[in-house]
Amino acid sequence: MQTFEQVIQSNAALIQKVVDFDVKHDQFLPLDFTAANTELTDRILDDTDLFSDWVNEKLAKNNARYGIGGYNEHRTIYSRSTHFDTEEEPRRLHLGVDIWAPVGTPVYNFYDANVQSFANNNNFGDYGTTIILAYEIDGFKFNALYGHLSLDSLNGLEQGKFIPAGAKIATLGSKEENGYWPPHLHFQLIENMEGLKGDYPGVCKFSEREKYLANCPDPDLILKVTFS
Repeated sequence: MQTFEQVIQSNAALIQKVVDFDVKHDQFLPLDFTAANTELTDRILDDTDLFSDWVNEKLAKNNARYGIGGYNEHRTIYSRSTHFDTEEEPRRLHLGVDIWAPVGTPVYNFYDANVQSFANNNNFGDYGTTIILAYEIDGFKFNALYGHLSLDSLNGLEQGKFIPAGAKIATLGSKEENGYWPPHLHFQLIENMEGLKGDYPGVCKFSEREKYLANCPDPDLILKVTFS
């Protein structure tokens, strides 16, 4: 049986965009949210507006359209929310890729899909508005979670609805609708939803890293972004 990576690579010509990007004029800026980033003080992380200003300043300074990064990144920024804390071990390992961009930035479906589920996960630090689409490519079934969207992105959705490749499916939400984060897309691939609807962990305990990374392949297989 083909691996997920092999299936995507053999169908690469059919994979469409997730966000608008002009390779001649636009660029992605890798953003580091580990302990190595000493610029992000508690004062900044505790204030969503200051955090947003920090991201925007980085993008402007580097003439970048989007910030990018996060897959398999051990992030200290989740200390800003008790949502990621557990009694025995906090969740800090990021399982998706984040694309940091302005409120209202369009988000697109990269391949024919059906709506698996959707929800408003409105805890502080959570996904906020969330859409999960189900895909099948050459018999390989998987899902993609799109988080931190605008509330109106849920209009007209119903479970099982067909979403064609290339369709605009959402826009990025403001802090009030995206879990109180600077505006960005959390994009995560998930092979087995484990019976969940409208939600799936986007951050796991480091001790469970291998289990979750095995179920959540690198989204760069779809995004085709070079992080170096």
